[in-house]
Amino acid sequence: MEKQKSFLDITVGKLRTNLFRLSVVSVVLVMSACSKHESGQPEDEIIPNLPEIPKLPDDTDDEPLVPNPQVVNFENAVSILFTDETVVVDNPFDGNGVTVSASGQHVTVRSTRTDLELNYILSGIAASGSVKIYGDYPFGLALNGTGITNPHGAALNIQCGKKITVTVVNNTHNRLIDGVEYVYTDGEDMKAAFFSEGKLNMYGTGILEVRGKNKHAICSDDYFSMYEGDIRIKEAASDGIHANDNVLIDGGSLTVRSAGDGIESEDAVAITGGDLSVITTGEKAHAVKSMGSTSVNTVGSINLTVYGNASKGFSTSSDLTITSGNITINTAGNAFYDAGDADITSAAGVKCDGNLLVEGGDIAIISTGTGGKGISVDGDIVISGGVITVTTSGAQYVYSKNNDTAAKAIKSDGNIDITGGTIIIRTSGKEAEGLESKKTLTISDGDIDIVAYDDGINAANHIQINGGRIYSSSTANDGIDSNGTLAIADGLTVSVGTSGAEEGFDCDNHRFTITGGTFVGTGGATSSPTASVCTQHSVIFGSSASNVSIIRIETTSGEKEALTFKMPRTYGQRMTLLFSSPTFEPNTGYTIYTGGSIADGSDFHGFFTDATYTKGTSAGTFTTSSMVSTVGNSSGGGGGGGPGGRP
Repeated sequence: MEKQKSFLDITVGKLRTNLFRLSVVSVVLVMSACSKHESGQPEDEIIPNLPEIPKLPDDTDDEPLVPNPQVVNFENAVSILFTDETVVVDNPFDGNGVTVSASGQHVTVRSTRTDLELNYILSGIAASGSVKIYGDYPFGLALNGTGITNPHGAALNIQCGKKITVTVVNNTHNRLIDGVEYVYTDGEDMKAAFFSEGKLNMYGTGILEVRGKNKHAICSDDYFSMYEGDIRIKEAASDGIHANDNVLIDGGSLTVRSAGDGIESEDAVAITGGDLSVITTGEKAHAVKSMGSTSVNTVGSINLTVYGNASKGFSTSSDLTITSGNITINTAGNAFYDAGDADITSAAGVKCDGNLLVEGGDIAIISTGTGGKGISVDGDIVISGGVITVTTSGAQYVYSKNNDTAAKAIKSDGNIDITGGTIIIRTSGKEAEGLESKKTLTISDGDIDIVAYDDGINAANHIQINGGRIYSSSTANDGIDSNGTLAIADGLTVSVGTSGAEEGFDCDNHRFTITGGTFVGTGGATSSPTASVCTQHSVIFGSSASNVSIIRIETTSGEKEALTFKMPRTYGQRMTLLFSSPTFEPNTGYTIYTGGSIADGSDFHGFFTDATYTKGTSAGTFTTSSMVSTVGNSSGGGGGGGPGGRP
């Protein structure tokens, strides 16, 4: 069959959610990591206004269909034209293996040919009709400006288990609508407005609108592949697209609005091209769901919005790999207790039962519901590239005294390994953490910018920082919190905890190893580095003065800079700072100054380089005769803030 391969660049304006990406971009600009800075008094850190998911747009009636059929030329063609209440058939194979019968505008095609691929061409409008095709051999189906509405079943019903090549003819407008109630034929499936027992391959750059009022809009009991075209699923009582095998989106423009899943594969999903926009409205109605793996490697845009409670953007029962793509995911649903699962279930931008690998792309996730997650993975997370921006604003969901869940930006029940890319996180709800691993969290490279309500970074077993540029701040707990051990070997890290017992770096009484890197941690307290395993000097400085604004550390002799730091937030009472850097020289005297002013230089969340410092007041001196020095009224050692890591 003729395959029309040209693309029609159509903007999916009504369903695309550019507002979300613009909101996220504004957050990124406000929190830009590097800037020229002038002197001035510190201000309390301000979390920018969190964007909201807009209300679900109203559904509108269909405009009158203007099918615009074209002159086409297909080999081995059987033409079916709907006119008024009749059907005009041109069947050159009549009496030679192909029969076409009609009852009103309900058409049945039966083919026994197995020696050539036939092409069925549909045109015209059937206000109360359908097309059912039987056969045992692959064939082509051309939608050449047709509108079919079947009040009692599928508009298109393919009872052939072979490959079907569908061409939505260029410059045509096509529409398929089924009925709410079906009249079934014994022994036959019929689960969608466009149903096929066999494989569906979609080509052509025309427009295809589908409304699935009974169950799915488009369903294949085999696989579904889209290579080009403009498919608009305007309504689906269940899934927009459902396939018993793989789903491939390789090109074109696909928009889906469904009460169930937008796209569901009972095997794997691959998105390798085209533009995709999905809105789902039902409870546990996921935008893209696979029972196998999911992979995304596209230059197109993906916009997923799910309104239902516990609904997910991407939901996969196996691994998810994102290599490229411009991806926006928005979840508005709340968590709830699922009695059938005897557990709390939450909405999530990404829910992966296997492992998540992010190698590239631009991923923006916004979650507004109670207990909502940005990314939730049962296995391991590996991030080596791309830009990931996650914003959650949902409150904690409490089912009972001992059964609750909080919003989280990125969470893994396994390990998290970050070797590159950019991660930007904002959370604001009670106990909402930023980046959490239930095992080991390793950062070797990349840019990380976190402002969280609860712990900015948390791991159950171990946190290893081997490189990268990290800013992690908590408005109510620790900046970086390991419930086990903590080790820093390289990179630049600024970690900000709140006052009281909360810390910039917290690993309780477990081993805290420093072998390299530059880091500053502030809070009401700090965990102390384990001197016996450290190879780089550090200092703990405590001050009971209110609102310390600037801290400078320099050699007592020669005034060589070790640290110039403007506090990212003010502390009204005791403040504890932990600092380590390769600039520390052994057996050397240092003086700590507070106050003064800073001019010029580059600023990474208060950590200045190449700045001009005007001295304030001396707050103490120390000599690096030991690996860990203590100055002033500090609080270090055991740490506080509790174990973190809420579900």
